[in-house]
Amino acid sequence: MSNSSTLNLYKRNISLMYFLKFFQSLHFFSAVLIPFFIDWGGINFTQIMILQSVFVFSAFAMEVPTGVIADYFGRKHSIALAIFFNIAGILVYASYPNFYIFVIAEFLWAIANALMSGADQAMVYDSLKKYKSEHLSKKIFARFKSFNVAAIMISGPIGSLIATYLGLRATMLFMAFPMIIALIISLFLTEPRTKKSKESKRYLQIFSSGVKHFRNNKILQILSFDMISNFALVFMVIWTYQLLLEQLGVAIIYFGFVHAAIAGIQVIFLNSVPWMEKLFKSKKNYLLWSAVIPGLAYLVLATNQNIYLAVLLLMLITGFGLTRSTLFDSYINKYIESHNRSTVISFISMLKKFTIGVIYPIVGILVDWSLTFTFIIIGSSILGMIFISRVEEEHLLD
Repeated sequence: MSNSSTLNLYKRNISLMYFLKFFQSLHFFSAVLIPFFIDWGGINFTQIMILQSVFVFSAFAMEVPTGVIADYFGRKHSIALAIFFNIAGILVYASYPNFYIFVIAEFLWAIANALMSGADQAMVYDSLKKYKSEHLSKKIFARFKSFNVAAIMISGPIGSLIATYLGLRATMLFMAFPMIIALIISLFLTEPRTKKSKESKRYLQIFSSGVKHFRNNKILQILSFDMISNFALVFMVIWTYQLLLEQLGVAIIYFGFVHAAIAGIQVIFLNSVPWMEKLFKSKKNYLLWSAVIPGLAYLVLATNQNIYLAVLLLMLITGFGLTRSTLFDSYINKYIESHNRSTVISFISMLKKFTIGVIYPIVGILVDWSLTFTFIIIGSSILGMIFISRVEEEHLLD
């Protein structure tokens, strides 16, 4: 095969990953997440948070072993397996409304999440590296995330309509169809690994190499801490905004449209990163304000009673807060060698999940106490983390 044809294969990889991410992210039930669990599933908010902890800690336990699978057997196989477990989890979830059935489904999704977490980024970045275009990583990761968010934005209104006319269970069951398409796409990927593992190399050696790389790289630790601490707090908006909408008297058919709005703003932000960095004068300043604004928005949201202002504040939280970690994906990859990429990224993802897993039950208790005070505590915590961050401009490589 000619050099040109080989490079085209890796360029095609990136395009295929865009569409794979799109179909994998058509989560129709997300628009009615809380009603799905409470009204159809028959469980309370505390049990919802317990399920999320089951997911997080299961994924936490599986992160490094599945990252090793990606490094040892290849990203393509890891991605295909991830989607297979996604489909299995969907079918189990839609089978019967029972807390313990849901636990099994969450465990299957945890395996899928762990299999995908390091492999998808590594597939994209190493494909870029194959045709010497790593300098485009920030733009490509932003676009990759845009396909993810665009799917969420589209699936939101569809999910609300499905829930209204076909029932809450159907929002889960219908997710199997786009997942099957994503599985088919995964079969056409080309493995871009730049260094093959020797057959004699043991799994433990691969794991140890990835952890050692993280432990010995102070900049990687600084970037990871900032990304994880901020994301874990901002992410709680996904689990609380539908409770807020219910308190404000919003009908379920409109949930998906609010979901689409807070997802759509992320697409705009992701594709405006270069402009935003110029507006805020530097990459570091943009990261600073992308933490300050969500923190302040949470505080205002705590006492607001206006539906339209609430939606605007939710858009600010997700627009700035949830896109911030995508920039860190690009920065972090600059400090990881290709043959360790999946394992190190999986290790960082494991730390992120552990942090979120610890926060989930705390947020559950706080929400049962008061949604208002939950927003105040989260907003104050986000602002507090700004003073702990040690990220410097020179750490943020393009």
